[in-house]
Amino acid sequence: MRESHFAKHSVALVSLLAGATIWGLIWYPYRVLEGMGVSAALGATLTYFVAWLIGLPLLRGPLAGVRPNRMLLLIALVAGGCNLGYVLATVHGEVMRVLLLFYLAPLWTVLLARLLLNEKVSLAGTAVIALSLAGAVVMLWQPRLGLPLPGSGAEWLGLVAGFLFAFANVLIRKARDLTIEAKSMAVFAGVVAVGLCALPLEPAPLALPTATGWLLVGVIGLVLLATNLFVQYGLTHTTANRAIVIFLFELVVAAFASWLLAGEAMTAKEWIGGAMIVAASLFSGKLEEGDCRPA
Repeated sequence: MRESHFAKHSVALVSLLAGATIWGLIWYPYRVLEGMGVSAALGATLTYFVAWLIGLPLLRGPLAGVRPNRMLLLIALVAGGCNLGYVLATVHGEVMRVLLLFYLAPLWTVLLARLLLNEKVSLAGTAVIALSLAGAVVMLWQPRLGLPLPGSGAEWLGLVAGFLFAFANVLIRKARDLTIEAKSMAVFAGVVAVGLCALPLEPAPLALPTATGWLLVGVIGLVLLATNLFVQYGLTHTTANRAIVIFLFELVVAAFASWLLAGEAMTAKEWIGGAMIVAASLFSGKLEEGDCRPA
C-alpha cells in the first residue's frame, strides 16, 4: 500500500515537472511558426483546435453526460483568453519579463476570491498582494519613464493573461460540479473561439502553414493535450503547496531557454523584482489547496 502511494506521488511529481518544462518551452515552437509566416494568433488557434479535435474521441466517455452551461462557457472564454494572451505575449515580448508579469496571478487570485467567492483577505493574503506589487514595481521601475507600468504591448498581454489565469482558477474552484475533462475541453474550445475573434484584428494578411508548418501545428496540439493531462493528473495526486513550487520550475526552464534560444538576458533589477514575485507565488501556496492551471 505504501509502495503504491509512493509510486502515485512519484508519477504525479514527474507529471508536474513535465508540464512545467513544456510550459517553459512552449513559446519557442510558436516563434518558429511565426518565422514561417504563421502569426502567433493563428498558430495558437490552429494548435488548440488540434488539441480539441484529438481530445474529443479520447475523452468521449467522461464527456458523455456533459451539457453546456453558462459557467462552462465563461470558463472557456476566460481561460481561452488567458492561453491566447500567454502565447501572444511570449512570442512578441521578452520571455522572462512576460512570465514574471504573468506570475502576478496570486495577487489577482486573492482579490477575485474576495469579490466572487466572498473569501476574506487574511494577513497572508495581504502579504501576497504587497510582495507581488513590490516585485512588479522593482522590476518595472525606470525613473525617466515615470510610473512602473509594463513597457510594451506584449508585457501588458502577459499581465492581462495572468489576471485571466487567476480569474479562470477562481471560476474553476466555484464550478466543482464540472469534471476535469469538461473543463479541459472547454479551455481548448475557448482558445479557438477567442483566437477566431482576434484573427480579423491581425495587421498582416493571414498565411496558412506549409506542409512542415502543419506538421509542427499537429505536434504542438498533441503536446498541449498531453501536457493538460499530465498537469491534471499531477494536481489530483499532489498538494497545492507542493504543486506551486513545482510549477515555478517553468521559470527556470524559461530563463535558460530564452537565454540559449533567443539570446535574452535579465538585468539585476529584474532578477530582484522577479525573486519577489516568485516568493509571493510560493507564499500563495499556503492560501489555497485547490487551484489548477487552465491548460
